[in-house]
Amino acid sequence: MIKKKNKIEKEIAVEEISDSEESAATEDWEEEGQLSVDVYQDASSIYIKSTIAGVEPEDIDISFDNDMITIRGRRRQDRTIRQEDYFYQECYWGGFSRSIILPVDVQEDKIKATIRNGILTIELPKAKKRDINISVQDDN
Repeated sequence: MIKKKNKIEKEIAVEEISDSEESAATEDWEEEGQLSVDVYQDASSIYIKSTIAGVEPEDIDISFDNDMITIRGRRRQDRTIRQEDYFYQECYWGGFSRSIILPVDVQEDKIKATIRNGILTIELPKAKKRDINISVQDDN
């Protein structure tokens, strides 16, 4: 789902937290992984590709705000495995996100996101630049 943030969502409330509340909150806080992406262009669009194997489409949230696109999601593990039963643990499980500032204006109403074979592809059609002629008048 792609959604455009409104002004209310942009406002962030800041609360003061005491030291004891902060340490308790830190214990419950899960570190979020950074999504790896490829970003490239052709003549008409910018493309963002990322490997997101194991992530269901409903677990992905894509938002666009001005010139920045943010991809958030969660990779869920099928079952719980005891830590002592691992030989290797290199796969990332849990929440991830990535924000990308776009180098050109895009047509936000035409952004498309698809998943195929565990690859997320986001197509952002470039906005057409218009040449505007400005006439200069003598102010005398």
